[in-house]
Amino acid sequence: MPSGKTVKLILYEALQFTAFIVPVFVIFERFARLIHNVKGQDLTTYWLVVAVSTAYVTSASLLVWVPLKYMILKRRFLTEITQRPTVLVYLMLCTFPCFAILITSSKVQVDGGHCYDHFAELPVSLVLFSLICVDIIEQIRPCRLTGQPSAAYLYSLSAHPQSHSGPLGFLWRRDGRSQVFMDTFLFWLDTVEMVRVAGEPSVYYSGWVFPVYILAFLSTLRIAITPHNPLLSSAGVALQDLPFFIIRVALIIVFGYVTPLLYPLKNVLVSLTYIYFTFLTKLRIFRSHSMF
Repeated sequence: MPSGKTVKLILYEALQFTAFIVPVFVIFERFARLIHNVKGQDLTTYWLVVAVSTAYVTSASLLVWVPLKYMILKRRFLTEITQRPTVLVYLMLCTFPCFAILITSSKVQVDGGHCYDHFAELPVSLVLFSLICVDIIEQIRPCRLTGQPSAAYLYSLSAHPQSHSGPLGFLWRRDGRSQVFMDTFLFWLDTVEMVRVAGEPSVYYSGWVFPVYILAFLSTLRIAITPHNPLLSSAGVALQDLPFFIIRVALIIVFGYVTPLLYPLKNVLVSLTYIYFTFLTKLRIFRSHSMF
């Protein structure tokens, strides 16, 4: 019987590899159907694109994914480069080509003057859901899946305020393993909304789809930074909130309210508060004790 650590390792690796190959196959298959329609129901073109996707997944898995996993397991990877090599490589091998195919599909349809498929819901949601799953797996990898949380985690909660007993004591219980799932989905909510806007037909069949997808992909680069790292604040403003605010204001001006006002308000408030508390409060005028 394999040990629990071995079973957990196999489970994690299988889930991450599935999250890597499934979005690529789905996106490429939808793109193959699009090219099939553009080329006048040409089956040769369809199967050619499918063959290219199979060759890409096979080569990327054998040449990059498997060697990377081997080096990580053998502790031979240079962690000075990034603390999260798996998610960084996942971005390059899965998220980037999927976004590139989405942009290409829009370009093909706009140039051809026909709207065959705007890749609205399933493929885009699948790409982001897979990215979120990879992120969650990397965060809970050090944790046990059974029993109580580790002693280190219990110690981290000791300062917040105290234990509660009695019949309703379960209402005060927290577990970081379940908290990871909620925090990760909230972390990616803004990017999810940005990609949703790109699926709007008025945006998708226009040149605005290019900056939207490019900025959405740039925001995913934050995944390479370890959670709770102080660098996340500046990276969030530089890669997400500030550029998202600019593109959302432009989209609202051009297309109307294709995105709720809540999101640009969130972007501008996060950007302004970061600038104020990080830079402006260091100025002499803001260090006066007589001010509020």
